[in-house]
Amino acid sequence: MTSAIIVGGGVAGPVTAIALQKAGIDATVHEAYDRGADGVGAFLTLAVNGIAALGTLDLHHLVRDKGFATRKMSIGMGAGHKPMAEFGFGAALPDGTGTLSIRRADLYGALRDEAARRGIRVEYGKRLVSATPDRQGVTATFADGTTARADLIVGADGLRSAVRTIIDPNAPAPRYVPLLNVGGYAKGLRLDSAPGHMHMIFGREVFYSYVVHPDGDVWWFANPRQPRELSREELAAVSWRDRMRELFAKEDDLAGALVDASPEFFAGWNTYDFPKVPVWHRDRMVVIGDAAHATSPASGQGASMAIEDAVTLARCLRDGADVPDAFARYESLRRTRVERVVAQGKRNGDGKSLGPVMRRVLPLFFKLYRPSEKSMDWLYGHRIDWDAPVPAVG
Repeated sequence: MTSAIIVGGGVAGPVTAIALQKAGIDATVHEAYDRGADGVGAFLTLAVNGIAALGTLDLHHLVRDKGFATRKMSIGMGAGHKPMAEFGFGAALPDGTGTLSIRRADLYGALRDEAARRGIRVEYGKRLVSATPDRQGVTATFADGTTARADLIVGADGLRSAVRTIIDPNAPAPRYVPLLNVGGYAKGLRLDSAPGHMHMIFGREVFYSYVVHPDGDVWWFANPRQPRELSREELAAVSWRDRMRELFAKEDDLAGALVDASPEFFAGWNTYDFPKVPVWHRDRMVVIGDAAHATSPASGQGASMAIEDAVTLARCLRDGADVPDAFARYESLRRTRVERVVAQGKRNGDGKSLGPVMRRVLPLFFKLYRPSEKSMDWLYGHRIDWDAPVPAVG
């Protein structure tokens, strides 16, 4: 195995290419759009387990200064009320790096630039339309009529993955989670909150969250309930600032202030996940990240799971007897973990829509149930040893 085609140039694509390069496999990234994703997207939580996985590729230092430390989360029924519970985001790494809040575009840019520095090629305007495997390799055909050939194809092409459909034409569609995502970056507010303390608020009408950046800006998002899935055209037609003012009218004053103080607003989008993708690989093709197991943003683990996938796949290709054996090892190491994360993300998302009864019950629940840091170690404490040999399946 000496070469790979990576389909998808978002966060997962460059990381996968770098990981494969470390395993001795030459990879080229093929991105459907004719340009990179600079300036695209909102912000995300890059969990400490994802940062640890980046560390195996000597990448974690690149993102450390792009975001800011986010070590604590509190849950409350309103901005002016005492929190019902507080949680950590896992123990920091030995060098002190822990969970970060970071703009998606900054994460993407750092990884793309480092891939280029390491000699990895990215080709834009390459939308995959078909792939034909044979005994020696696989040929990819793109919408512009060009082809590429390699030993294997990695689908890092997200929720609407073309590679997933080629692998399994009967693959399930993403599951709509009845929440929207919207938010912005507020300026000029002076809040009584330490930087990096993420506040999760169960409002009367809408769940929202905010965290203070060290420079004083307030990064925030909200998850309005939306029972019916909206089309792209319907989403584009919404005046999101007006919509959020309307939704926040019954909330504490802070909620409305976040909207009014945000010159930079990211438009709403639907929420989806994949409870289970039955087939991850076939012949010389495999999917990773959201293409294999998209999780609701409520999990806080989307980017981290993709990064863990990339590192694990590279190790399996390094140690596997052949491509099918490597893919089987990869799936055996990843499926149980990622499906557990998807399930947790769904529970977290479902919990954001509280009816009158649950609004009374939830404070009592948190009085009786206080999850310990250790109970979340399965999530945040996961570490990948690059040098450890990958065991064979069975």
